Amino acid sequence: MKDAEIKTAIEQGKTALGVELGSTRIKAVLIGPDHAPIASGAFDWENRLENGIWTYRLEDVWAGVQAAYREMALQVKEKYGTALKRPGAMGFSAMMHGYLSFDREGRQLCPFRTWRNTTTEEAARLLSEKFNFNLPLRWSVAHLYQAMLNKEAHVKDVDFITTLSGYVHWKLTGKKVISVGDASGMFPIDSETKTYHAGMMEKFDALVAGDGYSWRLGEILPEVLVAGQQAGALTEEGARLLDPTGKLEAGVIMCPPEGDAGTGMVATNSVAAHTGNVSAGTSVFAMIVLDKELSKVYPEIDMVTTPAGKPAAMVHCNNCTSDLDAW
Repeated sequence: MKDAEIKTAIEQGKTALGVELGSTRIKAVLIGPDHAPIASGAFDWENRLENGIWTYRLEDVWAGVQAAYREMALQVKEKYGTALKRPGAMGFSAMMHGYLSFDREGRQLCPFRTWRNTTTEEAARLLSEKFNFNLPLRWSVAHLYQAMLNKEAHVKDVDFITTLSGYVHWKLTGKKVISVGDASGMFPIDSETKTYHAGMMEKFDALVAGDGYSWRLGEILPEVLVAGQQAGALTEEGARLLDPTGKLEAGVIMCPPEGDAGTGMVATNSVAAHTGNVSAGTSVFAMIVLDKELSKVYPEIDMVTTPAGKPAAMVHCNNCTSDLDAW
């Protein structure tokens, strides 16, 4: 497209904005109606090891998201001579798994526990046995159950747990939802119903029934959506959070917040059965999309889903390019 056509598309809202919060960079990319990138911004960040936990502070989340958006919007202004006021659609993705917990007033209950933490061995083992399902250390429910086993005081106050993408989306839209791909790193998914596995959820609730908590698991997890469903719209508060300059308008429709594995599958066109991809990032993993669930449990294979809810087999290792960079 010519610059004049791109300017018109921007002013008519015929663009889409995607923002991803990866392990080392936050990226914001604006595309035009032909799906080609027209502007982008980025922000470098790193996790912190605090009190034995790999974490990111939530103030750094918003500093990074705002910086990436600001750089992208400045490119729009400089290249096309117009302000970005209202993209046609927006979506957020982020590193999967981990544990973000909040109370009824929306206050964070403990530091963000990222996918890199391997402090959940006991919980993952017990839940794998209970579910007859390989439940990885990094999954949200493993972090939750380990906190319960550790008798951490915050668990009694939990009202909502989510992933990083789900958290950002919630703050921008007010909606406690998540895409099925990212949800599959929180709790096992039933690919027939495309939501949390009901039988396993019943087993979890029965397992902890005597512990005196006022909530049931289904009440504190985000609602699961699939690719193509609308997941709310940008609120006035969300618009100011993303763009403190006030130029960005509320009302932009939002897609379900997805995990970085799902965005990688889409980017490599590996969402159909019998396709696969390899991601070499901070972690390294291979994903193969299946046409049906595995017949038995394999401890080396993590079962997740595509953004459309198809079962996908993942083999994952925590370390890859961060070690290579250090070397």
